[in-house]
Amino acid sequence: MTRKKHFFLVLILGTLTALGPFSIDMYLPGFPAMAKYLHTDVPGVALSLSGFFIGLAAGQLLYGPLLDKYGRKKPLYIGLCVYIVASVCCALAQSLEMLIAVRFIQAIGSCAAAVASMAMVRDLFPVNENAKIFALLMLVVGTSPMIAPTVGGYVTAGPGWQWVFIILAIMAALILLAVALVLPSSYVPDKTISLRPKPIITGFLTVFKNPQFYTYTFTGSFAFAGLFAYVSGSPQVFMEIYHLDDKTYGWIFAGLSVALIGASQLNSLVLRKFTSEQIIRVTLSVQSIVSIVFAMGAYAGVFDLAGTIVMLFLFLACVGFINPNAIALTLAPFSKNAGTASSLFGAIQLGIGSLVTVTMSEFKAHSTVPLAIVMCITALLAFGLHFISVRVNRGKFVSVDDATAVAAVH
Repeated sequence: MTRKKHFFLVLILGTLTALGPFSIDMYLPGFPAMAKYLHTDVPGVALSLSGFFIGLAAGQLLYGPLLDKYGRKKPLYIGLCVYIVASVCCALAQSLEMLIAVRFIQAIGSCAAAVASMAMVRDLFPVNENAKIFALLMLVVGTSPMIAPTVGGYVTAGPGWQWVFIILAIMAALILLAVALVLPSSYVPDKTISLRPKPIITGFLTVFKNPQFYTYTFTGSFAFAGLFAYVSGSPQVFMEIYHLDDKTYGWIFAGLSVALIGASQLNSLVLRKFTSEQIIRVTLSVQSIVSIVFAMGAYAGVFDLAGTIVMLFLFLACVGFINPNAIALTLAPFSKNAGTASSLFGAIQLGIGSLVTVTMSEFKAHSTVPLAIVMCITALLAFGLHFISVRVNRGKFVSVDDATAVAAVH
């Protein structure tokens, strides 16, 4: 594979992966304006974010078997078209209930992109390079929290929050064009796969019973869930508690994303000397310590705006190390059914994230304590689950650095 081809493959797969995050981050600065327009409050608007996450989780399970049976591109075309139509409907929403409903449908469309991109990494690149490729995808995804909230803030302050969704529809149309013209067909469809409920459920159960799958899926999901808490809780923390305007909030959100994207890229360098398993083990410990300090400090009232930003920065940096390694370790044992495995991983991760966002929307306290406590709980769960499962299942895991061993599993 030439460098040019490698670059464009990573870029397109990255934009597919980034579609969901852009759909989240770009409309966050518009929460107060949307609340006013829809006659509700900011926590009420946050329920549309929960609806989006629930749609992502449900859609993951839908697309996994479709991607394995019909190939990667056909289901992807359908998903992107659904996303474009739903985005326009979001711009036309006249009530909170309508917004929540069409955000759910928008998520169903966007998750085709996320599932397909993960499966295609497994299809197109050697297994021992997957963690590095996922880190590169995070480099593209990292443009979302750096650019999207800032753009969303200016769009909201200018033509209005409705135009955020029009811009998202245009982005999806451009991605659809790139997929059709540039992205190769990476997988031979398996027509023997049945779409009847029983075989689908059996396929998911087969994947789920793999010790490596459930260990790193739940470890990665709970470690990542703190990010969901931050995303859903940050508009209230920065704009209502610290009284920042939508533009300033966008810039702070962009600045904090440097932690996530910077750590994911540093991870590629660290992988030259350490394994994915070693990186996860150390980073989970650091994330737990950071979250405990944040929770205790928030409860004691010792953190001002600057202190809160520092703690969030450290926490997000840990997520940047954990996530690409967790994905690579989760998918390492699978090749033929990588679509099913990636969709189940995504469903579990987003399902846990949905619960976290719903939980955050229920808190009415005018402080950073709820955010800090939820982030602490998710980090400790990730650490505890990893600690226990690795010891119970010792010797049953496949290393992503051993491509031969991975192939032998099949």
